[in-house]
Amino acid sequence: MEKSPHVFIAGEGALKFALDNGFEKTNMLSPKAEENWKKWLDESKYMPKVDYKSHDTIGMLALDIHGNISGACTTSGRAYKMHGRIGDSPIIGAGLYVDNEVGGATSTGMGEEVIRICGSHLVVEFMRQGYSPMQACKAAVERMVKMSPSKKEDVTAGFIALNKKGEYGSFSVYKGYQIAVHSTKEQGVVKEIQHLK
Repeated sequence: MEKSPHVFIAGEGALKFALDNGFEKTNMLSPKAEENWKKWLDESKYMPKVDYKSHDTIGMLALDIHGNISGACTTSGRAYKMHGRIGDSPIIGAGLYVDNEVGGATSTGMGEEVIRICGSHLVVEFMRQGYSPMQACKAAVERMVKMSPSKKEDVTAGFIALNKKGEYGSFSVYKGYQIAVHSTKEQGVVKEIQHLK
């Protein structure tokens, strides 16, 4: 965002832009992941198995001493997906959204389901309407489950949110998601996220 007027660059253009700005191509495939991928190639079904116990997105929200909110979201992406698939993490408003007037939110889980409801933006807009961060996350999860065209048991995701008052909340479809909190009142506290199922 500092070196171009654009918000989103993908494909070969993104690769060229990265290389032109000093990044180097690196093979990130571990031997174990390569072995699993080769086994998967025998059938090559683009139907990743949903496993709500296996999620790897890291979302972070922070409020500084001046009352400014920032956020970050990172993921290793969904395994065994179609070439060219883009998940929710890079899409502004899906995997991460911050509005310095209201607060911020980030998600983890099935990116396709989060994209369909513009999940993190939805959480922030619920907070704008007066919902607490936890209520906003819960409302977004409920909408995602209701709107999903897939089997309900295949929908899995969770959200965390932080508002301008420093209040935070979280909610997920399934149990097993956790958040870590660090503030003047709570130092490195890890908590289970409330859930629907």
